[in-house]
Amino acid sequence: MVEERFPATRMRRSRMQEFARQLTCEHRLSPADLIQPLFVAEGAQVGPVASMPGIQRHALDQLGAECRRVQALGIPAVALFPVLPPEAKDDTGSAALDPNGLVPRAIAAAREAAPGLGIIVDIALDPFTDHGHDGVLRTDGSVDNDATVELLTKQAIVYARAGADVLAPSDMMDGRVGALRTALERDRRFDVLILSYAAKYASAFYGPFRDAVGSRTALIGDKRSYQMDPAGSDEAMREIALDLREGADWVMVKPGMPYLDIVRRAKAEFGVPVAAYQVSGEYAMLEAAAAQGAFDRRRIILETLTCFRRAGADMILSYHAAEAAAWLREERGA
Repeated sequence: MVEERFPATRMRRSRMQEFARQLTCEHRLSPADLIQPLFVAEGAQVGPVASMPGIQRHALDQLGAECRRVQALGIPAVALFPVLPPEAKDDTGSAALDPNGLVPRAIAAAREAAPGLGIIVDIALDPFTDHGHDGVLRTDGSVDNDATVELLTKQAIVYARAGADVLAPSDMMDGRVGALRTALERDRRFDVLILSYAAKYASAFYGPFRDAVGSRTALIGDKRSYQMDPAGSDEAMREIALDLREGADWVMVKPGMPYLDIVRRAKAEFGVPVAAYQVSGEYAMLEAAAAQGAFDRRRIILETLTCFRRAGADMILSYHAAEAAAWLREERGA
């Protein structure tokens, strides 16, 4: 590196005027970097999420219009999350396997309304279980890894046959990516992508999401026996390596901002497409602080999303995605 000294080098020269700042910008945020999570529900579950101001649980007949809006903003994909009434849940999450269930119908609605929009669906049982866990429980209350993987594999085939483009196992069971990839190959679903939640931490930031899907009050205990310890970093790299070996196409780090070091390590060590999820708790904190006048809402949202790109994320799931995309298009005169 060239040795630089003041006053020959004045770093501020490149920051003084807008044209220079534009020319020397290292990382740019685009609508094409964003994925919009959408909650889908029926009946009494439709409506606003109290702990996530501005976020709705969309009815099926509203979902198409929302998908068209997102696509028109230049966002390439949505991630669909189902909200079921308590009476539709049971201890094994059997509704997840229904080919006529809420998720397959939501996939069809999104596909019809917005051809070409990528459709990502979670592979997990927690929206469907009456105990709020991502898997089947043994009699002692622990999650049965292998029995859960068997059900997740069936769920994945149901959703792939319904037309999902990307399956996103978020359960953190061991071996589930390999099982999904084997099942997809056997079913000749060669082109279905797997976006593995490879580094998903047992985080307190998920609270508003659990409110949205109705699993917070149902959850028995916690998820620390399968989601990762927030203190760990090397473990995340092992998880990612295993999932890639088993057939994951893309990997996810979740939550987002508090785990940018994991995003950076994942990108640097593996060089594969890395997703980061700016989760519900991050959204709720930004909204609450902005509502109190703590900072400029638009600037802070775009700043946080840009930080994901700087850290190495290729794609960012954010509840602010559509709003941010509109701002970016406005800034660039689109």
